Amino acid sequence: MTAAADGAHSSTPRRFPADAIEQFCRDVLAAAGADKATVDAATRAMMHGSRLGIDSHGVRLLDHYVRVLTEGRVNPNPNLRFLRKGGATTTLDADDAHGALAAFFAMEEAVRMAESFGIGAVAIRNSSHFGPAGAYALAAAERGMIGMAMCNSDSFVRLHDGAMRFHGTNPIACAVPVSGERPWLLDMATSAIPYNRIQLYKSLGRKLPAGTASRGDGEDTEEPGEAEMLAPLGGEFGYKGAGLAGLAEIFSAVLSGMRLSFEIAPMFGPDYSTPRGLGAFVMAIRPDAFGEDTGFEDGMRRYLATLRGSPARAGGKVMAPGDREWAEADRRAAEGIPLDPDTLEAFRRLAEGYGVGLPGNGDA
Repeated sequence: MTAAADGAHSSTPRRFPADAIEQFCRDVLAAAGADKATVDAATRAMMHGSRLGIDSHGVRLLDHYVRVLTEGRVNPNPNLRFLRKGGATTTLDADDAHGALAAFFAMEEAVRMAESFGIGAVAIRNSSHFGPAGAYALAAAERGMIGMAMCNSDSFVRLHDGAMRFHGTNPIACAVPVSGERPWLLDMATSAIPYNRIQLYKSLGRKLPAGTASRGDGEDTEEPGEAEMLAPLGGEFGYKGAGLAGLAEIFSAVLSGMRLSFEIAPMFGPDYSTPRGLGAFVMAIRPDAFGEDTGFEDGMRRYLATLRGSPARAGGKVMAPGDREWAEADRRAAEGIPLDPDTLEAFRRLAEGYGVGLPGNGDA
């Protein structure tokens, strides 16, 4: 499950209506030259992150996305095409598109195949950073399918007991439809925390959680400014997180023939003009493809009811994957989305540079 809502803990958060932030993102991306499909997909992915409290993968990425779109790394008008079709699998050549466009486009095809064959899987080639993996898994769940999404990224995570960057944060997400409820939603980096959270904590002036990041020698640090690599998920049992990162690497990069994490150019430059060649993978499964008498809907209801009703230890609360995020989404729908100081400053620069009005009547 993703970590708790990052921005919700700022001492004096500046909150803005979600609709105003979404329109600002759309206006800026369009002004930067992105085509409508890219504007729609990138904004949809960022807003998924910001609405559900995954601020490390929310609208704080807008400034970065504008830079890669305008400097040549990401194609603002891509020609996405399937290299082969047949049965329940295919490969998408994303033409160096924004990663969100590639992932949503691929998941739409995976759902279409699952409608016919019960399952659909798409390997994605020539993609880029796609933000919150849960957004694409959720796109399948909203169509009544089990959705899975994963990607690899530039190496920033050491191996268990390692002292070099090896894997990317290599996220894995799965969303499962639940009748009458919001989907069960697992969205996790295979690192202890995602790299963007280091940037967020630096902006907020907060220390990192213990055991989540390391200096260049592999020794732990809680100072965002000292972090040179991330730890794999699992703490003392980090070999499990490293293994999961390897699974995402195989499905995303090896299966699609793309660059491995340690071959990918860094997300944050210095070169923003050369495409990075990321791979990704999405899959959709139609639950009734395994038989309408399996009782899938009833099984999910029983599973979640028992899980949420199970005893909690003192001071704790038992939650299913997604419960924390859906609760934060409700809170932010009512109170607005918090923006950290660095993101506010980036919004001001973008507004001035592109002649776009700031969200919140220009008082950001």
